Amino acid sequence: MSASKFPPARSVDHCVLTVADLGTARDRLTSLGFVVAPDGAHPFGTANCCVYLADGTFLEPLAQADGRAEREAARQGNMFTARDLAYRYRQGEEGFSALVFDTKDAAADHAGFVEAGFSGGNILDFSRGFTDASGKTDKASFRLAFAGDWRAPDCFFFTCQRVRVPEVDRSALQTHRNGATRIKGIVLAAPHGRDFADFILSAANVASTNEDRDATRIKTANAMLELIEGAAMENRFGISLPADPGLRLHAIRFGVREVNETEALLRNAGITYEKRDGGLVVHSAPGQGAILVFEAE
Repeated sequence: MSASKFPPARSVDHCVLTVADLGTARDRLTSLGFVVAPDGAHPFGTANCCVYLADGTFLEPLAQADGRAEREAARQGNMFTARDLAYRYRQGEEGFSALVFDTKDAAADHAGFVEAGFSGGNILDFSRGFTDASGKTDKASFRLAFAGDWRAPDCFFFTCQRVRVPEVDRSALQTHRNGATRIKGIVLAAPHGRDFADFILSAANVASTNEDRDATRIKTANAMLELIEGAAMENRFGISLPADPGLRLHAIRFGVREVNETEALLRNAGITYEKRDGGLVVHSAPGQGAILVFEAE
């Protein structure tokens, strides 16, 4: 299948996990063996508590801090808050709502999404404070370009350009007791998943897919995106897809140093998990948002 005209392939930057509140997210992710960064506030009514990995990827649990401010920002054209509000309205307060790619030029990405017919709305520029593990603070600034497919209201992508990078030390936030070092892959699903291949190709800036009976695979610069359909989802994770034909983000695959050590941590913490295909599958729970899979590097 054809895709974007702008090589090379993008890298996965982070995953947005919609959560009801940051306290629950922090407790859950800590119990899973992650180090969680101090809370961060956006200037438009949302807040996060991120998990940073050694390869530069991260998780962004996202909560509402000020619902009125978030709604007003959406009314004024802020697509980040608009899509967060839409997700919460349709799917509830917990889930895996957005996949984010790294970029050096969000403006060019926006033009590409418009040309491909997959624009998700206007570019967003914003800044927020950042605090490292020692308490040192600085300012971070971002420019976001959104990709959307209106057949998929519960899943959106955007690229994130770091306009200003804070001068803080993240190293203490990147070493996790569960051994996770990177995001290896993302699992997306829809009853007719191949209908969304061109959309994902455009968002990831990849030229073609690798297809087999069970999945359509899209290799980004640093992770594998797997687009699967109903029966494959049930076989792989033991869950059924909803009848709604839209695309959804479901699972995040992590590379870990030693799977046996990760399993011991989960067992000692009383975390329910399954062994599937050599990995440890932890189904979504309050504060977690997505299915998490821990696999050997």
